[in-house]
Amino acid sequence: MEETGTSGADIDQQIAHRLRALRAERRWSLDELARRSKVSRATLSRLENAEVSATAVVLGKLCAAYGLPLSRLMRMVEDDFIPLVRREAQPVWTDPSVGFQRRSVSPPAQTLAGEVLACELAPGAHITYEEPPRRGLEHHLLLLEGQLDITVNGQTHTLQPGDCLRYQLLGPSAFMTPKHCAARYVLFLV
Repeated sequence: MEETGTSGADIDQQIAHRLRALRAERRWSLDELARRSKVSRATLSRLENAEVSATAVVLGKLCAAYGLPLSRLMRMVEDDFIPLVRREAQPVWTDPSVGFQRRSVSPPAQTLAGEVLACELAPGAHITYEEPPRRGLEHHLLLLEGQLDITVNGQTHTLQPGDCLRYQLLGPSAFMTPKHCAARYVLFLV
């Protein structure tokens, strides 16, 4: 995982600290979190000690266990709410293992419900989330470039530029690009 504007080691340390705090707040053991998230106890320990960088899939599983969107977790490790976020100040997080990049255009805030993410998936990328971070979370996805197959609620939708898919996350979801084509999209979370 990489974050621009902050060194990878710094962001890994901040995420590790936040993951430890979330588990402590709930008074869960590593074994309990492993059971709830379906992430091995050893991996959880290494993440909480910043010995490894988390992937999008692992963070997705942890966020599902904690009942919060990935962007909220990332916001918990960033600075306080700022109303105007200039492009150069928008945090960019990448997961090179799957070719995923997300820019937090309008980060979440405690006083505002919605947020906006600008995302890119490399050609042939495939990300599967086994369960939603929060059941019923509303998404509006606008495809800007490329092609994107999204599977939500058991149905696969193929999007072309300009298409908008509106949905609520109630179960597993998957994002996939064809081998010959990347995807660039904007995701609105409400």
